[in-house]
Amino acid sequence: MKVLTLVSIAIAAAAFAMPAAAQDADAAQKLLKAENCTKCHSVDKSKKGPSYKKVSEKYKGKADAEAKLSEFLTKSPKVKLDDGSEEEHKALKDQKAMGNLIKWVLSQ
Repeated sequence: MKVLTLVSIAIAAAAFAMPAAAQDADAAQKLLKAENCTKCHSVDKSKKGPSYKKVSEKYKGKADAEAKLSEFLTKSPKVKLDDGSEEEHKALKDQKAMGNLIKWVLSQ
């Protein structure tokens, strides 16, 4: 009986140790291609826009990182590009897919 209790506690502890909502990398990359995000961004190199690693570093350790990125991706703000020009950033409509994408970007 003690062994069963210890096993149950170990399983419960392992379940709570897992991330609450792990990102689906394949779905995130599929969304990036479908929304043409890769035109301006890549994982580790800046193009017209910052790399996902650079975005991740900017928000690392900030409690409001997901909220800030969510607002950015839904409000379609004007963004200043490296060449000094400005353009309107594309807004994403699918909230669930966007949440997964944000988690993926922050994991880079």
